Amino acid sequence: MIQNSSEQKTPCSVISAPAICCPFSHFSSVQFWAMGFDAQFHVLAVDDSIIDRKLIERLLKTSSFQVTAVDSGIKALEFLGLAENEERDLKCVCPDQHHHHHHQVMEVNLIITDYSMPGMTGFDLLRKIKESESLKDIPVVIMSSENIPSRINRCLEEGAEEFLLKPVQLSDVDKLKPRLLRNYASV
Repeated sequence: MIQNSSEQKTPCSVISAPAICCPFSHFSSVQFWAMGFDAQFHVLAVDDSIIDRKLIERLLKTSSFQVTAVDSGIKALEFLGLAENEERDLKCVCPDQHHHHHHQVMEVNLIITDYSMPGMTGFDLLRKIKESESLKDIPVVIMSSENIPSRINRCLEEGAEEFLLKPVQLSDVDKLKPRLLRNYASV
């Protein structure tokens, strides 16, 4: 997919979706609560392409996920509260931007990230998350438009929950919720 170089990068956005088209719509919110689950899972979506980011946001919202979308691995780490360490490692100084460290204010149940991004790849982000004592149990799903078996295997071996080929379909996203429910049942 060709990306317009003059595209606007949007800041992190939190989008709350109504509970529609949910594969578990036969459960009421009260039943999810009674089972110990939140009816809306919170997904952190990471993709440098605004087109792909908007697509994954829309698919996740349609599946009744709550979505926070960011355009880089660094911003994902910032949102998760790991940015200070990452910035120190990269020695990144951006005088025109205000660095406010926004620590995670709500629990993230799943991270879905593009593999190929400038600065920090989705694989690098996966490794940082799995190395973190506080975040290692959050499932990470990697997306890529390139079907490279060695890349897919490497991601799965490093702890990725799933590897999705782009363009991601609604059926791919719908398969994630039962996995999240299983993960919560085992906690």
